[in-house]
Amino acid sequence: MSRVLGAMSVFTMLMTVPQVLTIWVGHQAAGVSIVSWSAYLLSALLWFWYGLQKGDKNIYLPCVGWVGLDAAVIVGAIVYA
Repeated sequence: MSRVLGAMSVFTMLMTVPQVLTIWVGHQAAGVSIVSWSAYLLSALLWFWYGLQKGDKNIYLPCVGWVGLDAAVIVGAIVYA
């Protein structure tokens, strides 16, 4: 089950990359909700903290990627709004 969850985590992160590229390469942030992406970022930070507390790499390592992607979307949406 850990491998399936790890694979899904990577897969869903890869599905977020086009959003980041649209914003940063295409300079298009229309329709991007800063509120929604901020909630995703907060969630990733909470899961990261929880994973560290539990000492579970399967929880906190993917959160590093999520924090980076969520922050990239938020900052890009602000810059290109």
